[in-house]
Amino acid sequence: MIGIVMAGGKGSRMNLSEEKLLLKYKKPIILHVIDALVSSKCFSKILAITSSNSPKTKKLLEENNIDLYDTSGDSYVKDLNMVLKSLNDFVLITSADLPFLDGDIIQEIVNLCNSKNIWTTILVTKEFQESLHLSSDYEINFENQSCCYTGISLVNTKNIFTLENIPENFLVINDKRIAFNLNTKQDYDLLSTA
Repeated sequence: MIGIVMAGGKGSRMNLSEEKLLLKYKKPIILHVIDALVSSKCFSKILAITSSNSPKTKKLLEENNIDLYDTSGDSYVKDLNMVLKSLNDFVLITSADLPFLDGDIIQEIVNLCNSKNIWTTILVTKEFQESLHLSSDYEINFENQSCCYTGISLVNTKNIFTLENIPENFLVINDKRIAFNLNTKQDYDLLSTA
């Protein structure tokens, strides 16, 4: 299995002068996510997906000997599609802004997902996310409840022949370690109180 960390975005919603993934929670956020993937012991390879949007993040990853896959940085979807087309394996995709992510929750997600599914997206309920004083710009109605994306998906790229009309499965896991992602400055301010 390959672990993919999406680390090539602009972080424009944060309105900060520094790159979002270099914000610190004991150490840069991006390194928390990489360490979580490593400690899960689920992956034969870990790739950080980078672009020219975040040159300092890319430099930090290079200094830490993380394998990189450089993309155009035009959009999250375009970059992810480019990466997935080049792989032929079971893949866990995670955003790089999950400061509480750890190896245990990654193992739990991998164990709960059915590898026969082509694409499984991990959700949290909106109610749970709001209980953490967080909000999301992206919601979906699943099993009669409002849910929010966590930025984590499991994809069986061996069964993808085209990246259009892929059947998507959903799994709800209400856990702070995957619900707390940094999208706004308010989220980061909240993190500093955690």
